[in-house]
Amino acid sequence: MVPEQEWRARQVAHEERVDGWLVGIVDRRRRSVAHPVEDFLFEYYSFRPAQLRRWHPGAGVVLGGRAARAFLERRDYVEVADGVTLDAEAVRASRASTLTWVRELLSATAARPGYFGCFGLHEWAMAYRAPVAELRHPDWPLRLGADGTAAVVEERGLRCGHFDAFRFFTPAARPLNVVQPTRADQPALEQPGCLHTNMDLYKYAYKLSPLVPSELVADTFALAREIRELDMRASPYDLSALGYEPVRIETAEGRAAYAAAQRSFAVRAAPLRARLLAGLGELDALTEPALPVGTSSGGTS
Repeated sequence: MVPEQEWRARQVAHEERVDGWLVGIVDRRRRSVAHPVEDFLFEYYSFRPAQLRRWHPGAGVVLGGRAARAFLERRDYVEVADGVTLDAEAVRASRASTLTWVRELLSATAARPGYFGCFGLHEWAMAYRAPVAELRHPDWPLRLGADGTAAVVEERGLRCGHFDAFRFFTPAARPLNVVQPTRADQPALEQPGCLHTNMDLYKYAYKLSPLVPSELVADTFALAREIRELDMRASPYDLSALGYEPVRIETAEGRAAYAAAQRSFAVRAAPLRARLLAGLGELDALTEPALPVGTSSGGTS
């Protein structure tokens, strides 16, 4: 059982951390102003700001004290002898297929070597030979213009194995990619050097919420914010008016800088992926049926 003073301190720290990220979002929404970098994580992903801010202790944690009873107003929390806890078994049962998919995908990704030769051209492929009105960020100019953007794509080629990036490629760009990924291919193609693969750790963390602690969800969000910044700095768009210096992947120096940053993110993502997998393992131990007294899970002896 976690004493009220201890878990409340965790809750407040989490809320204050997330509030620091949400200030700009709230202000821009009030003024109906869009931001191509900072708004992305709340537009592309389905977790809302209020959900990110809401603190959960994770499976197997019993919250003590009178204030814990407020959690009973939330879905899936139950009262036990020492306080209030998440009904982890019920949540796990309701999300069985999601948990299986996430475990398989994260395990396969962790076991695969990283690839660092794509140079962020997925964003260029999303703008390749597209009319201005169909660009994903039509309010921002292309640094090299439409023809210059196309020339970089055609010169460098496309080597993207991430389905959720590939599905936004323009029709003209898709045949230029060395693979044609599908959703079914995802466990076989995801690799830990991919920026979007590492950004998606946030998605898998919130899909596991409230079974994993909210601090872990916030850690994956923090990494995803930084990755998104690199993603757009290396894109064909000119975001210098927002203070983003471009990573000019059309040059050898820019490609080297991109690959170095990509490797750094892969290193930082690895322990987050491991924590998510460990959480799934702990959930197995927590919710597996108890064996009758006198039996062994190891078979006959």
